[in-house]
Amino acid sequence: MKFGFDIDDTLINLREHAFHIYNQKLNQNVPVEQFHELKTVEIHEPFGLSSIEGKEMWNRTLEEIYFTTCPAYPDAIETLQELDKQGHEIFYITARPKEYGERTREWMKQQGFPVQAERFFYGMKDTEKAGIIRELKLDYYFDDKPDVLDTLANDYLRVYVMNQSYNQHLTLPRISRWSELFDILTKE
Repeated sequence: MKFGFDIDDTLINLREHAFHIYNQKLNQNVPVEQFHELKTVEIHEPFGLSSIEGKEMWNRTLEEIYFTTCPAYPDAIETLQELDKQGHEIFYITARPKEYGERTREWMKQQGFPVQAERFFYGMKDTEKAGIIRELKLDYYFDDKPDVLDTLANDYLRVYVMNQSYNQHLTLPRISRWSELFDILTKE
């Protein structure tokens, strides 16, 4: 089978990692509970930043957010390694900017994710992901962002939303822990 995965906030805990960096850089101590209550993808509001200031902060710290110690979600690496071991095809489809694509692919390999260069797609807008996903003829696709998932909901593939505070309104099947994936596969 062919499996497609978004990276940020689907396989790795990027936004919470960024939240901790913001606390450090802004010399604040905003409780992580506020992060877990956010109804938006953007994380700037608990820090008292405007949308413009939040975007500037994100862009200013992007290198550190992307390429430091951002943790994978529990069992994400092991689950994808097992899929790979079983002979499934694993595709990564991320909207990370083109200038970070190659480094992101190498970073993912260093973390232990099974990555093949020809199955790693980056540099597109969220709205363009659906076209790539359709071209690949994936069987399963996992993402966190409502804007992406809404464009795929009525397609032929099985779409799952990675459970996040900002996507609770979606009525798609959910995954909350990567250890659930094999149970999902045996039930379908």
